[in-house]
Amino acid sequence: MKALLFREIKSFFGSPIGYLVIAVFLLLNGLFLWVFDGDFNILNSGFADLSPFFKLAPWILIFLIPAVTMRSFSDENKQGTIELLFTKPLSIWEIVSGKFLGAFILIVLAILPTLVYVWVVSSLGKPIGSIDMGSTMGSYFGLLFLIAAYTAIGVFTSTLSDNQIVAFIIAVFFCFVFYFGFDGIASFFEDNSRFVAGLGMDFHFKSMGRGVIDTRDVIYFLSATFLFLSITVYKLKASKA
Repeated sequence: MKALLFREIKSFFGSPIGYLVIAVFLLLNGLFLWVFDGDFNILNSGFADLSPFFKLAPWILIFLIPAVTMRSFSDENKQGTIELLFTKPLSIWEIVSGKFLGAFILIVLAILPTLVYVWVVSSLGKPIGSIDMGSTMGSYFGLLFLIAAYTAIGVFTSTLSDNQIVAFIIAVFFCFVFYFGFDGIASFFEDNSRFVAGLGMDFHFKSMGRGVIDTRDVIYFLSATFLFLSITVYKLKASKA
């Protein structure tokens, strides 16, 4: 699996894709958080915290991660190299895990430079260092779990079509539904609104952003990630048979 993982990472950085993904993520965040006036502008918020970043990041990732994962298996199917992949001494689980980890690591590398924001906001606070580190670190952990879930969804949808654009659109739709959809649907269920909202990723991401890592939130994200990876394995086994 290591060879496949390194091949995925090499393919990202052997072409403009990897650099473009990191640049686009940092550019969009930089413009909305520090340049453009609006709800996401940290300087205009008057508070020494990164909550605008953690509100914005899931929106950007909803489009960015599917753009990375859309080629995972759709490209293999289109070029006919999926059969060669199956002949390698790897289980389908290892193949899927290699594709998943390759995309996951790329997105995490795009997130790492944003740690500079923590230092900047902390320096701008009065007094200096007044940023809530518990909430900030909790939100970063939540973002990692969210990236894992989005990536698993993207890898799965890449098996649904040979066309990368179709795979991208389906992945964006799934990510949107699982992040924002349940929160919207919850308003129609007054008696069970909290339960319905709890089925969505937004609920658990915000919960982790409070600075307390609840095992229920961790289990939710790990279960969602494992579920979509399992469906991907099942889909590939069905196509292989």
